[in-house]
Parts: sequence; C-alpha cells; structure tokens
Amino acid sequence: MKNLPTDLLRAFVTVAELKGFTQAGELLGRSQPAISLQIKRLESLVDQTLLARNGQSLELTPAGQQLYKYAKQILALNDEAVAKFRKTAVTGTIKFGIPSEFATTLMPKIVGRFAEAYPSVTLEVHSELSKNLLNGARRHNYDLMLVLSDDSRKAGGQLVKEDELVWAASADHDVHSQSVLPLIVAPEGCIYRDRGIGRLQESQRDWRVVYTIPDLTGIQAAIKAGLGVTPIARSTVPEGMRVLKQSDRLPKLGTVGVHLIDQTNGPNEAVNRLIEFVRTALQ
Repeated sequence: MKNLPTDLLRAFVTVAELKGFTQAGELLGRSQPAISLQIKRLESLVDQTLLARNGQSLELTPAGQQLYKYAKQILALNDEAVAKFRKTAVTGTIKFGIPSEFATTLMPKIVGRFAEAYPSVTLEVHSELSKNLLNGARRHNYDLMLVLSDDSRKAGGQLVKEDELVWAASADHDVHSQSVLPLIVAPEGCIYRDRGIGRLQESQRDWRVVYTIPDLTGIQAAIKAGLGVTPIARSTVPEGMRVLKQSDRLPKLGTVGVHLIDQTNGPNEAVNRLIEFVRTALQ
C-alpha cells in the first residue's frame, strides 16, 4: 500500500484553496518550484492529474476534487492528533485589529488555517481604518494590529513589507477614460484615499468622489458596477477587478508600509504564532 505524506497533501490543499502555486508557497514558506514538485510527487503517487489550467485560473480536475475531500479529512485528523499530544498547547484569546481591505482579502487565507493549527486559540478580528486603529484611545483594545503607514519610520512595530498602491477598476468598464475621473473611496483619513486624491491634484487631473464606502466589499461592488475607480494596495486587489496602467492621466501612487504592532506585555505564544501566519501570508 502506498502512503500519502501529509506535507504533500497540505501543499495540494493550499494550492487548491489559494488557486496558485506561488500563493501556496508564500503561505507555507516554500518556493514556487518546491510546491510544484510536491504536487507532481502527489500526482505520481495517485497516478492522476489533480490540477489543470483553465485560461488564467487553476482548477481541480475530477480526480483532484475527490482527493481534496480526503486530504482535508486526513489533515484535520493529523492536526487534531498533533494538538492533542503537544506538550505545551497554545491557548488564549487574541484581539486582532486589521484594516478593512486586508480583512476582506487576507483573513480568509489565515483564519481557517490558524484555527486548524491552534484550535484552543480564540481569534477576535476587528476591522477599522489604520488611522482609527492607531488612535490613542482605541489602540489598547487590541493585542495585535496590522496597520498601513505613509511613513514607515514613524509607524512603529515590525515592517512586514512595502506594498505598491495601484489604480483598480472593473474588468468590464473603462470609466477611467472619462474626462473627470470618478472615484470610489473610503472615508477621509484613509491612506489610499489621501494618496490617490493628492497625486491627482499634483497631476492636475480632474476628479470627483462619486461614492464613499467604508469597507472593501462595498467598494468592490461599486467598482464591479462600473461606477468608478479606486486606489488600493496591489496585494489586496480582489478578483473581478483589474489593475490599470499608470500614465499621465493615472499618476503613480507610490507605496505604503504594512506593519504588525504587538501590544502584549511580555511573551505571548499565541500572538507570536499569529504573527508568523500573517507575515507568511503577506510576504
């Protein structure tokens, strides 16, 4: 009888869920070629093709769909057994503050896997503008914060990455070609909003705010309807939105710093593990 190694199954499930070898590698801390090799080894063991390209997307084959169900069950049992016999189980409650745009795109990648790996840790996620998260009266409500900053030297915490800001619009509309650029943005105080409007003013491009919506889900719906464009971090551009090419009419937006700020007093194993998950997902 052949055995199916759990590392191969975990790579397969991650690729299937994130729909990409590169994305899976980022989350698992491995290179894209290493993940690809693991999938080939698994396909060799089961003598089936598990993943197939359909245009730009990566999809499970019929055999892949069957194995995915088994792999989830196997990994769940494996992780439950490891957690059961781990000498020092990780427990606790983490209050995690995160910008709304990252809550929509990043958290689905993290919450499920973190909960599977550390079932005794309760994760309470609160979504706010970075400005509000850093507000002196509120910031002590959180154990860990993920925040965006215009000035990485002043933000504090750990700089995880510099993220490029881009202009994004519907894949089916060309509203960016209008003489007056329609903007869909978050309320005042949002770094994306301030940067986008500032650069448009510098380039003397006419613009107007057509919708102000506090969360990325609402912005995404308005963009999909073809109502305008929005400035956004490249790593958080949702499916169904396209990144527009920069030009004189769409000025370069620069970058923002993405920081993790640990506010716990003293060592906290649960928070340390969450930091590892977030850093891996972002880098």
